[in-house]
Amino acid sequence: MSKELKTGIISVIIIGLFVWGYNFLKRQDLFSATQRNFFIEYNSIQGLNKASLVTINGLQVGRVVDIQFNPDIKKRGKLIVKISLDNNFKFSKKSVAKIYSASLMGGQNLAIIPSYEGETAVSGDYLKGEVESDIFSSVSEKLNPIQAKLENVIVSADSLLSGLNSVVNADARKSLNRSIIGLEGVVSDVRKTIANANTLLDSNKENLETTIANTKKITDDFSKVSANLAKTDFNEMTLKLENTLQNVNHVLANIESGKGTLGKLMNDDAMYTNLTNASKEMEELLREMKLNPKRFVHFSLFGKKSKPYNKENNAQDISNQ
Repeated sequence: MSKELKTGIISVIIIGLFVWGYNFLKRQDLFSATQRNFFIEYNSIQGLNKASLVTINGLQVGRVVDIQFNPDIKKRGKLIVKISLDNNFKFSKKSVAKIYSASLMGGQNLAIIPSYEGETAVSGDYLKGEVESDIFSSVSEKLNPIQAKLENVIVSADSLLSGLNSVVNADARKSLNRSIIGLEGVVSDVRKTIANANTLLDSNKENLETTIANTKKITDDFSKVSANLAKTDFNEMTLKLENTLQNVNHVLANIESGKGTLGKLMNDDAMYTNLTNASKEMEELLREMKLNPKRFVHFSLFGKKSKPYNKENNAQDISNQ
């Protein structure tokens, strides 16, 4: 074997070892038959770089091997990330490759969120790319709308204060000062009224206590009355009242039917007429006794006779004496 052949063989071996060592440092196995390459397109990779880890469900399955701009003019500015997987874990083309923050100190990794629906992805296929917002981006996204609203509030407050300064001129400020002084006077009067009310309450404390005690006594009496009413047998009282009403109805029925003296008096027309005539005659007799008493009590030494009864004079209350 010539020296040139030996030198060539040694050179090939050294180059092979160099390539193997380089890929070993990158944790890529050149002799693995299961190694597959996939491509993902992003608008921004958020600091992802070559040799970043690729994981599935938290398990490292590969690395990012290349990042370059999309050569298509229509997609100018977009980035194509090439990843290499070391195992034969199968997932569909609908799986998502999401860039996420590896730690708070920085550094991005790529996680494949596997989907098992549809056609199985093979080496060379494109996967859908997404970027997960890190904590600082999330805070910034949430604070940006608040900042915009806060700026609008500050601008509105500045406009309001400017308008208020333009409206509140010297006369208005004087009026406002007078209003404040008047308000202080009102507050002072209210304090005096409260003080007077406290003094009045203190001076009438005994009377108030007596009134409250009397009110309590009245309330207790009402409670006793209520208790007595509660103990009253209303059923028995109602029964007695019903019996009384039945007796009254019986008496009224007897009167209406003409039974008894009162019934006869109420229903006998002749008796009513006789009583009316007797009353009338009694009235005429009393009137005659009043107008002509000498006719009933007569005393005369000379034997003078009393005048006879005169119906017309008696009707006109004229004496016959």
